[in-house]
Amino acid sequence: MFSKILIANRGEIACRVIKTARRLGVRTVAVYSEADAGARHVRLADEAVCIGPAAARESYLVADKILAAARATGAQAIHPGYGFLSENAEFADACAAAGVVFIGPPAASIRAMGSKSAAKALMEKAAVPLTPGYHGDNQEPDFLKAQADAIGYPVLIKAAAGGGGKGMRLVEKGEDFIAALASCKREASSSFGNDHVLVEKYITRPRHIEIQVFGDTHGNCVYLFERDCSVQRRHQKVLEEAPAPGMTPERRRQMGEAAVAAAQAVGYVGAGTVEFIANQDGSFYFMEMNTRLQVEHPVTEMITGQDLVEWQLRVASGEPLPLKQADLAIHGHALEARIYAEDADRGFLPSTGRLLRLAPPAESLYVRVDTGVEEGDEITPHYDPMVAKLIVWDENRDAALARMRQALADYRVVGVTSNIPFLSRLVACPAFAGADLDTGLIERQRDYLFPGDAPLPALALQVASVAELLREQAQAEQAASTSADPWSPWASRDGWRMNLTGRRTLTWKSAGNDTEITVEVAYGNDSWTLALAGEAPVLARGRCLGGDRLAVELDDRRLLASVVAVNDTQSERRHVFLNGSTFILERHDPLHKVEAGGHQGGGLTAPMPGKVVALIATPGQKVEAGAPLLILEAMKMEHTITAPKAGVVKAFRYAAGDQVSDGAELVDFEAA
Repeated sequence: MFSKILIANRGEIACRVIKTARRLGVRTVAVYSEADAGARHVRLADEAVCIGPAAARESYLVADKILAAARATGAQAIHPGYGFLSENAEFADACAAAGVVFIGPPAASIRAMGSKSAAKALMEKAAVPLTPGYHGDNQEPDFLKAQADAIGYPVLIKAAAGGGGKGMRLVEKGEDFIAALASCKREASSSFGNDHVLVEKYITRPRHIEIQVFGDTHGNCVYLFERDCSVQRRHQKVLEEAPAPGMTPERRRQMGEAAVAAAQAVGYVGAGTVEFIANQDGSFYFMEMNTRLQVEHPVTEMITGQDLVEWQLRVASGEPLPLKQADLAIHGHALEARIYAEDADRGFLPSTGRLLRLAPPAESLYVRVDTGVEEGDEITPHYDPMVAKLIVWDENRDAALARMRQALADYRVVGVTSNIPFLSRLVACPAFAGADLDTGLIERQRDYLFPGDAPLPALALQVASVAELLREQAQAEQAASTSADPWSPWASRDGWRMNLTGRRTLTWKSAGNDTEITVEVAYGNDSWTLALAGEAPVLARGRCLGGDRLAVELDDRRLLASVVAVNDTQSERRHVFLNGSTFILERHDPLHKVEAGGHQGGGLTAPMPGKVVALIATPGQKVEAGAPLLILEAMKMEHTITAPKAGVVKAFRYAAGDQVSDGAELVDFEAA
């Protein structure tokens, strides 16, 4: 076993590797960019080395800097994690030349599987079922369109060197092919430095099932069963589970043996994943092999009881696999939800900012949280906006689903928009709960998953009002305790009036909505009466339980909730976590509200920091509502800015290649 390894990655995967290394007594070296100087993986590692500026191409993707850090610190091996250089054959070769062990497969295996086209050719020779398509080298647009026409629409254009849903486009009809191809190639070139694509028949209602494989240097190779990763958005996984619902032992054996055959065909060593597209009838086709550890590996660990990072370290140090195929068995069911800083209701746009409150559910035998950030850390535009992976396990799928629903309800994220409300709806969705799975589930269940703006429930307003009254009391008591006259009646916030009942009004707005909602408050001795329009008055009491947690009594009903107050010059927001739902309210107080300033122009603004990659329209052009105006790239994904209504493009404020900040006005647009 190694005594010291360097982790050529960041975020939650670097923290995950550090956890296993520390348990095994292996010292760790972290590398970090200037933007990650205070990151959690840097804080956890035994040593850390700065390797350059924030941009990954100047830091995490520079092999020479990482190898120099390994030499300087005496690291014997490099764990690449996933993403970045994990599937870079040249980096694996460079490690070997430098006398440093690459904790991953041989460079030849990476090359063999690194090109989707070459991998398909290998699998065809190995008699692994393949999806109909074109996997050749001719990249002329007209030729590729002819191939797509021959295959029959819909087709999928996929980056040959791709992964993670980047460089992938679904084309429904022939007239859309050329534009989709150009967009796909731009994104592939930006993400992987290679714009080579392949074209395949799109399988209707496919399931995405992948097999975890593991090989060693002694000729052993096993499969650690399957994961169902069908629930996706933009071809990126959202929820994963193991084992796959509805999988028969015979089909599991067939897919497992096919995956092992694929791995053995390229002399595979280490952890890898063979991905298949499966029809609803159970037939399956080879899609690709990821020559690295996967984001969703924890669900495999939970059902097998194995630590796959430990397996990686042991295999890389020359040991045989810890177990034979006959020794491996499935126990229970596991689910993983990817907690992202993104706004699901705005097309899953990434969200950046400081994590003002980050409180994950308590970890246990049933709940695991893999994260690369802590409260106070920042989600920046430089890297993937993952906050954490939430993994749950139980004896069967229904029990695991209940665990996931509760764990999501217990998660608190404030400071960025998170996808937790969306995930909560997803795991409660009847289609998902009933295992009616395919890669189009999110779109198929759009009405359920994206219900639109709903009125604030009275319960949320009542809880927010009690929290506000308690907060004011606590502030008054704190101020009085440090004043020269702590017993002054002017320091009290108990609403006392001589011969009268103290009354006041709290005014709330739903975040992003200008409609004001008032709560009339009447003070009692140790309680308040709260009255909302259209609701019967309730007698309310409350007490703080520590931090932002509180117990609220409304008449005879007792509730546990959390309310986080966030005040800035723009608004006073209250994040109410109640009964598994999150509500964001704005407190409106005309006595001390600070009006938001800023330019109110007629332009379209950037939804996030990014780079303008293409201008689609031209100044002076008349366009219809929904017409594409420009393409913005952020976090390696393309986002098309469209016309909000029919009108005229007056001018662009940025050129292709320009970097823009969040909220920057991109287009001067005049509505018709």
